Amino acid sequence: METLAHTEAGLPGEKVVHLALPLRWSFAAQHGRVPMEMACTYDIRRRGARLMSAREVNVGDLVLVERGRNKAVCQVVWAADPASALRGQFTVQCVDEGKTPWEEELRQMAEQYQPVILDGPRRSVGRVFPGSDGNRRRRPRFYVEGQAEVIDGVQRVAGEVSQISEYGARIMATGTLRPGTDFRLLLNVFDVSLGLKAQVKYLVDNLGMGVEFQEIRRGDRPLLSYVLSRLRTRRVEEFARVEVVAEPLAVAG
Repeated sequence: METLAHTEAGLPGEKVVHLALPLRWSFAAQHGRVPMEMACTYDIRRRGARLMSAREVNVGDLVLVERGRNKAVCQVVWAADPASALRGQFTVQCVDEGKTPWEEELRQMAEQYQPVILDGPRRSVGRVFPGSDGNRRRRPRFYVEGQAEVIDGVQRVAGEVSQISEYGARIMATGTLRPGTDFRLLLNVFDVSLGLKAQVKYLVDNLGMGVEFQEIRRGDRPLLSYVLSRLRTRRVEEFARVEVVAEPLAVAG
């Protein structure tokens, strides 16, 4: 079973930047003059990167990655199933302690987000999980077991995600936020890390929250689709209608 365990699981707070950078790589174990392969980064982090390339690799392979004058020996820690939607992708972790080939870009780039709903205006805060207009069909929800981290300012609270859809999720956490609160949400499902900006829509017996996704980390939309595709065999009823909170909801600027 394919996972991203070594690259993203267990590091929910690690800064990830989705950025396409051209680079070259070759197998480090080969001797003599070795032809370099072209690749492109899908995302980068402090000591590793997810790459896309036409050549097949295996977990455990040592590769030499070069960008300009910077180079580093890295180990392949994850490779996508060639039959999956992520075919051609693999993740490397630098084994050198020196500068990574993408260090400068990582320092310069700030993490970017994009709206969950790309078409139409921002939805009213009184609507829960439908599309950008009230008549759009609600998306199906799925039961799931995954990790969640709720980030409200400097406060971080660990929890679990028990249900998820294209537009929202149900989060079980030791501390809940008031309806209307905007916050950052990091999810880890099937060892795939997703970064989102969300808003609390309702509370579940003071033990959990129904949240609506507002923005998704740039580059994470295909990963969310990948997670949902793996859950389609366990489809449950659509999100139940939620009563709109009568008091005005606070919306962060």
